[in-house]
Amino acid sequence: MQGLVKISQFFGKTFAIWVLVVAAFAFFLPGQFLWIGPYISILLGVIMFGMGMTLTVKDFGEVFRQPKSVLIGVASQFIVMPLLAYALAKGFNLPAEIAIGVILVGSCPGGTASNVMTFLAKGNTALSVAVTSVSTLLAPILTPAIIYILAREWLEVSASSMFMSILKIVILPIILGLIVQFFLKEQTKKSVDIMPLVSVIAIVMIVAAVVAGSKEKIIESGLLIFAVVILHNGLGYLFGFLIAKLFKLDYSDQKAISIEVGMQNSGLGAALAAAHFSPIAAVPSAIFSFWHNISGPLLATYWARKGKK
Repeated sequence: MQGLVKISQFFGKTFAIWVLVVAAFAFFLPGQFLWIGPYISILLGVIMFGMGMTLTVKDFGEVFRQPKSVLIGVASQFIVMPLLAYALAKGFNLPAEIAIGVILVGSCPGGTASNVMTFLAKGNTALSVAVTSVSTLLAPILTPAIIYILAREWLEVSASSMFMSILKIVILPIILGLIVQFFLKEQTKKSVDIMPLVSVIAIVMIVAAVVAGSKEKIIESGLLIFAVVILHNGLGYLFGFLIAKLFKLDYSDQKAISIEVGMQNSGLGAALAAAHFSPIAAVPSAIFSFWHNISGPLLATYWARKGKK
């Protein structure tokens, strides 16, 4: 078990490398990975189940201890990133399916990787966890609503079917994870340490499926999508930090909000795109998944070193 935990930690630390390597294989050998496509939602459900197994009452206690900070974090998550996505889609005159994909990933809640990055950056980790948890639980309502408002000028959007999808692949697995944690506490504690390995494998498989199914479109507009994703992610960090500073939050809270806003649950974006739109609409989420696992550690390392000085 100890060996498995070490392997899990290793894969968690080298996540971005594995995403890049498998994405390259999927690009050059797409036929070997197309079979994963129908299982994207299940893979995301596995990740959310793991999140449910790790959530505690303490995680939500921060909502009552720092209601202002949590509210600012959640509001920034669902306002800043969608509006940035819309502005980038209009500014770059993106094709409809890619525009939908960018807005989709921008409308998703924060990802659990943001909690780790906040910890490494010496930010307020408890606040980060609370914002991730609250934004994830609000996602079934807010994500479809935002996408419907911002993306319907490009393609027809069914908010109701998207709501049901998020319930099935996010909320239901989280609830099941909480139930398992409640009834099997000791077994859950032992298995939590290997969840990073499970999450890495699941996300890598999702990215591989998206890349394999969208090879031609990636060749056509991959650099443009990559540029948009880098801008989206970077501006998310910047605006998150500035908003937290504007509201005079502590420096550790500013770092937490910045990372929380900039890092998205890109797995959810890919799953929703594949289920409701097209494979190419999932590409921004796949690239986001790779990129924010490079930019996040870089930003966290900078803040950690600045803290030491």
